Amino acid sequence: MSEKYQFFCVPNTERKEFTYLNMSSSSFIEEKKALLRQGFEVEDDVIYAENPEEAVKKFRSNYVYHLEEYNASTNIFYTLLHAFQWLKGKLTGKS
Repeated sequence: MSEKYQFFCVPNTERKEFTYLNMSSSSFIEEKKALLRQGFEVEDDVIYAENPEEAVKKFRSNYVYHLEEYNASTNIFYTLLHAFQWLKGKLTGKS
């Protein structure tokens, strides 16, 4: 049975410094709030996996990144979203 995992990254570490939470945990909300207070940011979408090891493997393989790229190529909303993110990065010097 698949579980839902949410990943959190330290900003500007290119996904190298991360942790995750099992969303079915009774303490998920409290743990998420604590991570956000510590400066972590939610990374990507939820990952469905059979166990934590599989979730990490999918996260490290940029599984969600590939889905986003597919959506960007087939859905105008995602194309516009990526264009605005790119422009924002250029304007703020974070490209």
